[in-house]
Amino acid sequence: MSNRNSELNFKISLDENNLPNTITWSASDAGLNNEQASAIIVSVFDAVQKDTLRLDLWVKDFPVDDMKKFIHQTIVSLAETFERATGDAEMTLDMKDFARYFAEKQQLIKKN
Repeated sequence: MSNRNSELNFKISLDENNLPNTITWSASDAGLNNEQASAIIVSVFDAVQKDTLRLDLWVKDFPVDDMKKFIHQTIVSLAETFERATGDAEMTLDMKDFARYFAEKQQLIKKN
């Protein structure tokens, strides 16, 4: 059985105040190289410490409305990941209900 390696890389260009000017990313398996991004959220679970390490970055000219969409889409994605990982459909629905509430409050969608 052979092992295969895959790489995911982020490059962050910083200004004089260490604020991100640009974010690019590459994914070896997907054939993507130096793709532009406006924001990233990376979470890594430390198996020894049983704690999550986070990296949240966005370019300094990232519009607030786009950040609201990014956060909403991330919440929906987390709900879907949670369901795939745990099979807990009931909690997934609760998480998606919150995502809908968030979208309504941020005026991303109209209230039902």
